[in-house]
Amino acid sequence: MIYISHRGNLNGKSEKDENTPQYLMNAVKKGFDVEIDVWFEKGNFYLGHDNPSLQIEKDFLEKKEFWCHAKNTEALYEMSKINCHYFWHQEDDYTITSKGIIWAYPGKLLTKNSICVLPELHNKQISDCLGICSDYILKYKK
Repeated sequence: MIYISHRGNLNGKSEKDENTPQYLMNAVKKGFDVEIDVWFEKGNFYLGHDNPSLQIEKDFLEKKEFWCHAKNTEALYEMSKINCHYFWHQEDDYTITSKGIIWAYPGKLLTKNSICVLPELHNKQISDCLGICSDYILKYKK
């Protein structure tokens, strides 16, 4: 089972800390993969959920623990040129990450090669999937 911290959260949402480098790396240091929100504007990468907030270097995105969620088309294109694990989705039921893993929209049916996203929202049975992405990932790893 792959355990993925949603935006760096471990035990509930922290909107002021989400998608900040220190918060993300704290989750990595605790042994989790992390889903991060990535933008590309004016020649630079940024972190941020609703908008590009914190500029980062492309090397930061190349950490093996990161699942980079492209938040705009430019980010998707630019990440395709570097060595990072990335995907694009909005409200589609499923998307395929750059490593061939199925990213399932919250509440959708799961497969043995899919990530169950935010199971806490839908009381999903998570035994038949590859991994979980949650704001409460500590709860699921126990």
